[in-house]
Amino acid sequence: MRKIFALVSFLILVMSCDDGDVIFVELDFDDTFEACGELVFYNTKESPAESISLQISSPTLTLADIFEVEPSETNPLLVELVNPEIQGNIDGSNNLFNYRSYNTLTDNLFCNDVPPSNLGITQDLSSSDGSYTITTTYAEDDNDGIPAEMEDINGNGDLYDDDTDGDGLTNFLDPDDDGDNVLTSTELIDYDNDDDDDDPLTNPQDTDGDGIPNYLDTDDDGDGVLTIDEENVSQDQNPSNDYTNPNLADYLNPDVAIMVPATAYRVHTITQTYEVSVIVENISFPNLNQDTFDFGSLQNANTTSTRTVTPEF
Repeated sequence: MRKIFALVSFLILVMSCDDGDVIFVELDFDDTFEACGELVFYNTKESPAESISLQISSPTLTLADIFEVEPSETNPLLVELVNPEIQGNIDGSNNLFNYRSYNTLTDNLFCNDVPPSNLGITQDLSSSDGSYTITTTYAEDDNDGIPAEMEDINGNGDLYDDDTDGDGLTNFLDPDDDGDNVLTSTELIDYDNDDDDDDPLTNPQDTDGDGIPNYLDTDDDGDGVLTIDEENVSQDQNPSNDYTNPNLADYLNPDVAIMVPATAYRVHTITQTYEVSVIVENISFPNLNQDTFDFGSLQNANTTSTRTVTPEF
């Protein structure tokens, strides 16, 4: 439960009692919300049974619009959000902000063609005006086993100017940092674990002992043939599955120095992460006035995705 978000509000209900009591209502929702359809943001809780929702119909908006990215103008291999911030107005007609309470909470309250048959709404408040702001933060990572902050090779604090293989993808987004078609995550495997800490980053593999760890070395075994050109068995942009000696891949075997020139880089997969927040302001319910409501963070399977890039060879 969140920093109780207190719509701590004055909900003045006209009661049948004579003393005109003022009833204080505290709306306490957690700090995550969900989304569905075109487009409804909502949060529910069971005790008491309540929901809060924002429906946006004009202009038409979908989650795909929120997650849309486009190539960067400075580097076509990089992308940026099309809509990092979306703002609109609540009008009580096309764009609705609702609070509801129920006898009991049922499944599938929102975005269903057929409403639940046992839905019992005890209170339904809709704001006649207000505004909403949808803010999306976008991040990417190569998930190669090296924390992004450790891929700042030149140590200047700028992760975007470290590109060891010069393929256009900065190291923290490049699952193959040295461009040899063997994934960094593969080249980090600590086969001998000489230091007994099971952490390849404290003693990264350096097969040829030249002081350059394999994941940054274009000739891992030091045999004079670039790793990318040591596909002697199958030319599938993956030297790690080519074995002349069944116990050691050719790119790690200095006794095998046969060159088969590579023709392409392998497909690179980059993980995308979206953080979406929604804030509603200047709310005006008939019997409930609240200046701001923070929905929190969106929970949705699409907040984590991937994209693929194949650098130009």
